[in-house]
Amino acid sequence: MIIGSLALAAAGAFAGASLYVNYVEQPARLALSDDALIKEWEPSDHRGFIVLASLAFLAALFGFIAFREFGDIRWLFGAFVAIASWPYTYLAIVPLNNRILALINADAAHEARKVIDLWGRLELGQTALGIAATLIYVWAAG
Repeated sequence: MIIGSLALAAAGAFAGASLYVNYVEQPARLALSDDALIKEWEPSDHRGFIVLASLAFLAALFGFIAFREFGDIRWLFGAFVAIASWPYTYLAIVPLNNRILALINADAAHEARKVIDLWGRLELGQTALGIAATLIYVWAAG
């Protein structure tokens, strides 16, 4: 059952990291001046992307392995929910990232603030996926 525990731990870590982005980092970022906001956003976004993508991958990988080992469809369902973070990011978040980067390069910090605020609201989808995957894995482990 170790593999199931690893799937649950990775999904929980993904949910926790995305909660941190939404409820700690984003409000602190939005409290900064426009110039400080855009200087903070880009490196933070790149690092956060790597962390969240890696945790989603691990949660899905361990879920797929648990499904193969136990044959319980709940592990497979949880794995698909965890890896759904990738297409969600590509379709919903990446276009905003590109728009923010274009605004930063165009020296439009005030406009970038508005898009970064929207970006933060879309990041709530990551949190929802992480919580859903975690709850599915808890259900499968129980």
